[in-house]
Amino acid sequence: MRVSLIVTVRNEEETVGELLDSVLRQTRRPDEVVVNDCGCTDRTMEIVRSYADRLPLVTTAGGRNIPQGRNTAIRAATGPLIACTDAGLWLEPCWLEEIVAPLEVGSADLVAGFFRADPRSPFETVLGAVAYPTLDEIRPERFLPAGQSMAFTREAWNAVGGFPEDQPYCEDLVFARRLLARGYRMAFAPRAVVRFRPRSSLRAFFQQYNHYAYGDGLAGLWPLRHLLRYGSYAAGLFLLAGGVLEPFLWVLLALGAVLYWQRYYRRLSRVWPTLPGAWKVFSLGLVPTIRVVGDMAKMAGYPRGVWERRRMRRGMEGALPTRQSGRTG
Repeated sequence: MRVSLIVTVRNEEETVGELLDSVLRQTRRPDEVVVNDCGCTDRTMEIVRSYADRLPLVTTAGGRNIPQGRNTAIRAATGPLIACTDAGLWLEPCWLEEIVAPLEVGSADLVAGFFRADPRSPFETVLGAVAYPTLDEIRPERFLPAGQSMAFTREAWNAVGGFPEDQPYCEDLVFARRLLARGYRMAFAPRAVVRFRPRSSLRAFFQQYNHYAYGDGLAGLWPLRHLLRYGSYAAGLFLLAGGVLEPFLWVLLALGAVLYWQRYYRRLSRVWPTLPGAWKVFSLGLVPTIRVVGDMAKMAGYPRGVWERRRMRRGMEGALPTRQSGRTG
């Protein structure tokens, strides 16, 4: 079946070439590559067009955010099967072959690929290991696809009206959940791997997770998970304050920290031998720092999304016409 690979880009002149080079290395080539210009002001599209003699390239333009850009690209695509990825990463050679296989045999309507870090510095190595799950941690039946590594049928995309264009972040999760709610079938393709570069600083990592949590709040996703995070930190602060008078409370706090962080130290252990000497020691303290920064980012972003969601609802309600009463006098 004809497969269209879609990408939406905005100012990716430093990374789009790496992505398109990885498309050229695919064991199965896409029948067309649709790249949507989502407001580029640099040389991104010039670089994209330079691949026209090597790839079955289609270029489009439109949209102010990622879901609008993706929908624009899909409307321009001609294949019944859609594979979706992003600039800023590269595809392992069998990615496309693996991610469309369940669609081709008719066993799924939506496929989630996987992702692994491609760090360029010791900090990125630690962040990439600590912040993202390993394959053995994945429960395939519950693993929702991310926009940089997913595939679906055009029929399924049409059924839910495409990606939600009012959702600037987490649009991929909302899209997947709408499909599952309608009874569409999902599969996990663990060998369909994209390689991404982790954020290069704690500041950039904070911004990334803040955006994700804002998207969660805007879409009303995972309210219990976020409430548990607020509750855990409130309990931790209570134990820390109480430890001044009752030292055994510090023991409870330390035990809770060990239970919380042990998974992340286990992830670190997989890359720890590859770190330079000083970074081996530094990384031990970086693990809790990364988790606290990520949690603070989520706790700051989630209420902003909830507030914006309520504001949008009030605006919609205010725009509805009022029903007039038939009574007089």
